[in-house]
Amino acid sequence: MSVYEKLKSLDITLAPPAAPVAAYVMWVRTGNLVFISGHIAKKADGSIWAGQLGKNIETAEGQQAARAIAIDLMGTLQEACGGDLNNVKRIVKVMSLVNSTPDYTDQHLVTNGCSELLGEVFGEAGKHARSAFGVAQIPRGACVEIELIAEVV
Repeated sequence: MSVYEKLKSLDITLAPPAAPVAAYVMWVRTGNLVFISGHIAKKADGSIWAGQLGKNIETAEGQQAARAIAIDLMGTLQEACGGDLNNVKRIVKVMSLVNSTPDYTDQHLVTNGCSELLGEVFGEAGKHARSAFGVAQIPRGACVEIELIAEVV
């Protein structure tokens, strides 16, 4: 099944990337690598998915937020690939920042919301190296922020 057939079967529609809100660009390509800037969690209505894991957000909701970020990351990656995700050779690395209390230790499980969807959409090419960190705060109070590195043709 192609990437686009898989997205369709999952009822996922990719949106074009949002404009950056500070002094950076959404993605940079160097050689065959694309570096995608951190994307923060947003709800379906576009509002920031704010909160802190271990305080007012449970792990399952954090996973949903991370999954939503994966969809946004794929939209940005599609633009970086000239409009065609079939040009993605491999998802290389995901780095996840989870807004969490000092005693919350399931950042890796939150990040699975992103990692599992990338694996489902890209198959073997979606399996990636990963880091997941707990942080004291994320811009605009978002519960999760994720960045991605991909190899493209």
